Amino acid sequence: MDPAFLPPRNSGRSALLEQERRSFPVLLKVPEELRWGLQDGLRLASGRPENGNFTVSDDILLGGEAKSQLLEGGHLPTSSRAHKQKPGLFRFFMIDKDFLIENRSVLRAASEFGAFLAYFYLCDRTDLFGESIKSYNRDLFLFLYFLLILVAAMTSFKIHHDTSPFSSKSVLYLNRHQTEEWKGWMQVLFVMYHYFNSKEYYNAIRVFIAAYVWMTGFGNFSYYYIRKDFSFARFCQMMWRLNFLVTFCCIVLDNHYMLYYICPMHTFFTLMVYCSLGILNKYNGIGLVIAIKIAICFLVIVIMWEIPRVYDFVWSPFAFLLAYNDPDATRQYPPMHEWNFRAGLDRYIWILGMIYAYFHPTVEGWLEKLEQTEVKLRMLIKTCISAICLAVGYLWYEHIYKLEKYTYNRYHPYTSWIPITVYICLRNITPEFRSYTLALFGWLGKVTLEFYITQFHIWLRSGKPDAQPRKLLSIIPNYPMLNFLLNTIIFVTVARRIFDLTNKLKLAIIPNTDNKQLLFNLISGVLISVTLYALSLVIVGYK
Repeated sequence: MDPAFLPPRNSGRSALLEQERRSFPVLLKVPEELRWGLQDGLRLASGRPENGNFTVSDDILLGGEAKSQLLEGGHLPTSSRAHKQKPGLFRFFMIDKDFLIENRSVLRAASEFGAFLAYFYLCDRTDLFGESIKSYNRDLFLFLYFLLILVAAMTSFKIHHDTSPFSSKSVLYLNRHQTEEWKGWMQVLFVMYHYFNSKEYYNAIRVFIAAYVWMTGFGNFSYYYIRKDFSFARFCQMMWRLNFLVTFCCIVLDNHYMLYYICPMHTFFTLMVYCSLGILNKYNGIGLVIAIKIAICFLVIVIMWEIPRVYDFVWSPFAFLLAYNDPDATRQYPPMHEWNFRAGLDRYIWILGMIYAYFHPTVEGWLEKLEQTEVKLRMLIKTCISAICLAVGYLWYEHIYKLEKYTYNRYHPYTSWIPITVYICLRNITPEFRSYTLALFGWLGKVTLEFYITQFHIWLRSGKPDAQPRKLLSIIPNYPMLNFLLNTIIFVTVARRIFDLTNKLKLAIIPNTDNKQLLFNLISGVLISVTLYALSLVIVGYK
């Protein structure tokens, strides 16, 4: 390196002070311990990125062996190299200032997440805010939903030009934008169904949940089949995404896991996809092997759910995790009834999702050939497909969907694939349909899990452990529409922010390539959890 670019010996600290003076002159008058937070705020206000790290040579600190990496706050690291190599958890508990500075964005994310959990508790377990009764008006329900569609169409209509991962053509059959939009508009109806207690849409909600489970099979199969990534890190990231928020909700609010039945359902079906493709995965390129694996999945589910004694034998050991009792005395069922009912309704549809994912490249090839045919023939084929889909959809609606809910539930596991398939066919019938989406629904579709969980506690209200959210949170009493507006703004904002925090903490705790560090983090988390649980038992027993 040219000596002209090196700072004079013993000038490392003065260079830092000069950097601070130029960037944040007012901070030199503030005690050093208070600078960290102030620098963040000033940096954001001035448009500088948070990770504004820079390097200078410092022969004194490192004996000329390496460059000194300056920390975000503009402070030189004072710990020795050996101290730096100590586990992060140890340095955290020892309140190592350098460690806290280096990881303050993660600590800030954890603190923010904790603040949201405290807000959950205040809304749902205290009398700080009131509650109101649910009421349903069909006209208002439909007006609000179609108004949202209109706003989405006017403000977020988007044309995508992505190409197929299997070819260079812009086929976009069942592309990610489309599936996220699909999840988004279903999720809006799902939470509105809960808020307004619109019981007449019960059967539709069952179809929506089946569609989510179908996408679990479709999306996970596509990922593992194409990426072939069965690593432990990927598995942990997947489990983190599904269970991080719900775990802390159960702890803070003293709820059972099955209260949030979507989470254990998707966790189980995701594990089934992971295991089916992960076992003997080097043979997944052979069609016969995939067919055998899918057939085994069907056989396992049939035996497990259709034979009561087998079901009891398999699932009774997991009662500690999957049992649920509604505190409402009028709704008493066996502890494992909820899991049997919820997971049983959609026990097959995830396998259909796997099948659709396997044939996804084949269908794309058909669509590509169809678009290359003569115009009249192409229009004739598309018209016939549309007519068949509409006829099948109409028959399903008349003879299945209109059934009373208890009767419908008996048919649902075997018929939910019909409306899903009809929707997929009609949604992808033309290149324009495949490439057009409403981005607002796509934005909402990315955070469906957070919407589902947070609605229980900051949009609705249960008031006690394990209770269903049969009331509404009331921040503005006697003004139901203003209360709906305010609560919805808070609800959507918090859900989206928790989604971002979940991903940020996941990146910090679950490294992609360092399995040793991942295992250390996992063991540390288990030990801390066991210690805190034991401490809580002591405290409860003492009281």
